[in-house]
Amino acid sequence: MVDVAGRVTRPGVVRLPAGSRVVDAIDRVGGVLAGTDTTGVGLARVLVDGEQILVDGRPGPPPVVAAPAPGTAGSSPAGGGGGAQSGPIDLNSASSEQLDGLPGVGPVLAGRIVQWRTEHGPFRSPEQLGEVTGMGDKRLADLLPLVKV
Repeated sequence: MVDVAGRVTRPGVVRLPAGSRVVDAIDRVGGVLAGTDTTGVGLARVLVDGEQILVDGRPGPPPVVAAPAPGTAGSSPAGGGGGAQSGPIDLNSASSEQLDGLPGVGPVLAGRIVQWRTEHGPFRSPEQLGEVTGMGDKRLADLLPLVKV
C-alpha cells in the first residue's frame, strides 16, 4: 500500500501487487494533472510498502526511499514496509534493499556496494563509492548528494 499525493487526479492510498513501480501507483490514481512535470518522481522505481509518492511537479532527483529491516510485518520481495528516508543514506549501514532504492542503483549494483563494504571495511568518504565495480563517474556524481558515511 502506498499513498499517492500532490498533482494527481485522485490522491489517496492504493493497494498494488509486490514489485509494482511508481508509474503503476500514479496510473492507479488516474495519472498526473495536465502540465505536471514528473522528471523528479522516478517513475521506474520499485515501490516500498507504506511510502508516500509526492508528485509536486518540480523537476529534480527522485526522493530516496529506505526499506525496512528484514522480517518487518508486511514486507515483500520489493522491500515492503517503511517510509521515506529523511536524509542521505549511510553507506556503512544501508542494506542492499535501501541501496537498491537509490536512483540508478539496481539490485546487482547494490549487492556490489555491500560486497565492497564487506571486503574493504567501512567507507571513509562518499567518494570512495567510485571504487565499486560498475560505478561510473556520472552515476557517482548523481549519488554523492544522496549518500553519507
